[in-house]
Amino acid sequence: MRGRVLGDQEVFVIGLGAMPMSTRADRDEPSATRTIHAALDAGVTLIDTADAYCWDEHDVGHNERIIAESLRRWNGDQDTVLVATKGGSTRLGGGWQVDGTPVHLRQACEASLVALDVDQIGLYQFHRPDPSVPYAESVGALGELQREGKIRLIGISNANTAQIAEAVGEVPLVSVQNELSPDFRSSLDEVRYCADHGLAFLAWGALGGRERAADLGRRHPAFAAVAAQRGVTPQQLALAWALAQSPTVIPIPGASHPQSILSSVAAADIALSTEEIAALERPARGQRA
Repeated sequence: MRGRVLGDQEVFVIGLGAMPMSTRADRDEPSATRTIHAALDAGVTLIDTADAYCWDEHDVGHNERIIAESLRRWNGDQDTVLVATKGGSTRLGGGWQVDGTPVHLRQACEASLVALDVDQIGLYQFHRPDPSVPYAESVGALGELQREGKIRLIGISNANTAQIAEAVGEVPLVSVQNELSPDFRSSLDEVRYCADHGLAFLAWGALGGRERAADLGRRHPAFAAVAAQRGVTPQQLALAWALAQSPTVIPIPGASHPQSILSSVAAADIALSTEEIAALERPARGQRA
């Protein structure tokens, strides 16, 4: 279980979610670079970011710039790495807002091209639906950017099945990025839809979020029990559980330290039995709909 298809590219089954590197008050750029290099050296070929992974509106593109600089300093083959970024969220005053207008998405894409220091973005994703803009209008803007050669592959994020279907009718969609974890399983409908339509499903928040990841075993005793039997961590088991949901799922756990992503990468070798999966499906405290 070492490769998954994402559009026209095969990627390692687990990606790197780079958000924690730029949204923490104690962010450490040298550590972020070491984390990216550790991930790439371990075989990770998908790095997920967004222009809004930053501190506030004065810092837009911070995470993208870290990734670009880290790739420049990496000794490996950059052509094997797919960098996925997103547009459509803003950080005014450090808060989270949405702007799905075609004008904003064009400006965001062009700024991301500069921040990532590329001529074409590998995978560009519409970050989150904007209730004030028709969904087809927002997604259609990505189609236009693709026709202009600014982006290679198109994805969407935080979308329900109706929105996925609408996007499929508008553009050559290749991926959907939604939350999926032992705490949050209501996106399994979207997982099934993606599997049925050949779309990659990028699972964000796969460990329950950076503030809750350490307590995953306490919230989900079944994961703690199976992990103990396997000699792995509950966090690694959570990633293996996500992978077991569909052959199109690619978890993208967040990391800001090398040891975190290396632990996550090791989860790719955990193949769960039918009995283990059944045990992990039992509801537990802390699970959200």
